[in-house]
Amino acid sequence: MNPLIAQDLLPSAEYEQQREQFRSQIIALKQRRRISVGPLITLIFENRETLRFQTQEMIRVEHILDPHKVQDELDVYNALMPGSGELSATLLIEITEQDRMKEWLDVFMGLDHGETVAIRAGSEQVFGQFEGGHSHETKISAVHFVRFRPTASMTAAFADLRQPVMLTVHHRVYHAEMSVPGSMREEWLSDLQ
Repeated sequence: MNPLIAQDLLPSAEYEQQREQFRSQIIALKQRRRISVGPLITLIFENRETLRFQTQEMIRVEHILDPHKVQDELDVYNALMPGSGELSATLLIEITEQDRMKEWLDVFMGLDHGETVAIRAGSEQVFGQFEGGHSHETKISAVHFVRFRPTASMTAAFADLRQPVMLTVHHRVYHAEMSVPGSMREEWLSDLQ
């Protein structure tokens, strides 16, 4: 996917006028691109439109007008853009009980290291590669960015709805799998073209 550039963004006043319509379109798009793997892990697969919306929203919330700071935001979100032959996702550890937040996050220590999150299609699987900097020895973030590089045969399996495709998380005490619906597989195929 082509990186976002300043010309892809609407000027602030124009964005404000179109925001509700743009927002409702992105909410619908993200529903197709969102999948929960068990009760505590959700992945939202990013594409150019989801990242353009996030950039536009950050500029709006932070009241960013300086072109250099706009470019800084573009650089942040472009780093999440799927590259050629890959899928990119925001992984959320969704803990709603504030009083148990640290306890649960401690359980997920190390999730972002090793072979813990995967896409499985047929007899093949590809493990997610996590972006660094979201954990250290004693603390892990609830938000991570992960990339997957499916093989050509896996991509062919995405297109064949007779073949099962699964997202899996296997880490310490958290083990979950979820079948990937056809709507998300269509989104993945679009991203991989």
